[in-house]
Amino acid sequence: QVQLVESGGGLVQAGGSLRLSCAASGRTFSHYAMGWFRQAPGKEREFVAASSWSGNTIFYSNSVKDRFTISRDNAKNTVYLQMNSLKPEDTAVYYCTAGRVVGKGSEVYDYWGQGTQVTVSS
Repeated sequence: QVQLVESGGGLVQAGGSLRLSCAASGRTFSHYAMGWFRQAPGKEREFVAASSWSGNTIFYSNSVKDRFTISRDNAKNTVYLQMNSLKPEDTAVYYCTAGRVVGKGSEVYDYWGQGTQVTVSS
């Protein structure tokens, strides 16, 4: 079992930055691919970014590529999502997730955090 706790969400103006953190506990963190998804009101959950356990394979959605950066510190059991040049359409609840393989589909991930709210004002 893996427990995931997100933090770092909040309210920011358009063009600003936030860094989300996801602290993992339980089974060996470094064995898991980690990802971030988000869900805006009235919309389906969508993929944002993901990293393999080694960090050598990284995926981004087209909507955040070149603005967001996923990274992980296996020694601290933590994965980060640095979000720059934020836009109002980035407003959503952001979820951290862990799974055995890295991918863009939610079905490959086994564990999910509770989510952290990110609100970007125009």
